[in-house]
Formats: sequence, structure tokens, C-alpha cells
Amino acid sequence: MRIAVIAVGKARPGAMRTLAEDYAKRLSQISGAWRLALVEVEAPAKLPVADRMRREAELLAARVPAGAVLVALDGGGKGLSSEDFAARLGAWRDQGRDVAFVIGGADGLARDLVRRADLTLSLGAMTWPHMLARAMLLEQLYRASAILTGHPYHRGE
Repeated sequence: MRIAVIAVGKARPGAMRTLAEDYAKRLSQISGAWRLALVEVEAPAKLPVADRMRREAELLAARVPAGAVLVALDGGGKGLSSEDFAARLGAWRDQGRDVAFVIGGADGLARDLVRRADLTLSLGAMTWPHMLARAMLLEQLYRASAILTGHPYHRGE
């Protein structure tokens, strides 16, 4: 299964980028069957918010692989437990589906892109910086892989 994490903005050197890279590396080591692509898109910053969000959505959508399950990260989305998230990924894997996660910029995702998603996923009710959301998503992908392979990282019931 191919997994694409497509996000607005370039991750600058620092703690959040290091954390995201660490979980991406861990994921590649635990799950040889999951091929991860981290894709960054950059939209012009000097546009009104609505125009910028629309342009970001266009850039994100253009990088979603054909036929992939589209998952939009959005605060208004569905909250899943780590086990339920792993089960969804496992089902998509078993169906031979690829998955693309899209993460918007500082103002979030344009509603049109969220409506197109097969799943709108929330990382919780709180607002998270979009750069931190990448690391959190990558950690959950790593955890899901650990759950599905019986790796001891996840300490669930």
C-alpha cells in the first residue's frame, strides 16, 4: 500500500520536522509493505485567506494519486481511536487501495476539498499547528502499523 501525506508548507528545520522525520523513518522500518511519500506544496502567501485556501486545495488535490482513498485532516472530522484507525488502514490495505492524507495550511482546508474526501479525520477537538499535525499523523500511521503487525510499540488492550 502506498501512503501519501500531502501537506501545505515547507517544514523548517527544528523539533517538529525532526519528529515527523523520525516517525516516517520508523514507519518505513516496521512496515516494508507500506510505501510512504511526504509531499509538500507551497501556495502564494500574499493572497486573501479564501483565495489562498482555494489555491492550496488545488495544489493538494493535484498531488493525490489517482484512485487513492482521500483522507482530509480537519478539526470537524471524525475522531478515531488508534485501533479504529489501524482497522481502517488495514481494510484499505486488504482492498489494495492507496491512501492520501491532505493537511491544509495555517487556515485549514478549503471546504470543497473536505467535501470530496472519503474520510474527514480529526486529531482531536483542539486546534493544532499544521506542522505539528504532520508529526501527529505520522506517529499514528506508525502506531497503526505496529497494531496491525503485533509490534510492541502500541500498548493497547
